[in-house]
Amino acid sequence: MKLLVATSKTQGARENDFNDCVEGELIWIAPSCSDGEASPDSECGCGRSFGGLNSHGGTTTALVADLPGFSYSDYAAALRSSLAAQGWPPEGAYEVATGLLAFTSGWEVGAVLERRRNWFAERLVPAPPG
Repeated sequence: MKLLVATSKTQGARENDFNDCVEGELIWIAPSCSDGEASPDSECGCGRSFGGLNSHGGTTTALVADLPGFSYSDYAAALRSSLAAQGWPPEGAYEVATGLLAFTSGWEVGAVLERRRNWFAERLVPAPPG
């Protein structure tokens, strides 16, 4: 199953990058506040970040990962638990899971993504020096 996870890959490519998630943690695309909707470069950062399901931190980089053995039910349960802990309606977990699975289906495993409000793009991972 292809899912989004937090990654430090390409962190620093933008001056206002941040990563307050655990490497490899499941993440979601949380709605933005009004400041984040007005500008992805707002101080809060929600218009340019993904949210960690466990840490509840944010990151400006997401990795499309293949997690074999992870089922739709597992994913919805993780989302439901995280949504409830963060004050979001937990009954929306299945809808969020379905939307995120549809979103990740359009990207290759290994792609590092960035967000600019409702626009998403792959960040190219720089080649190692040599």
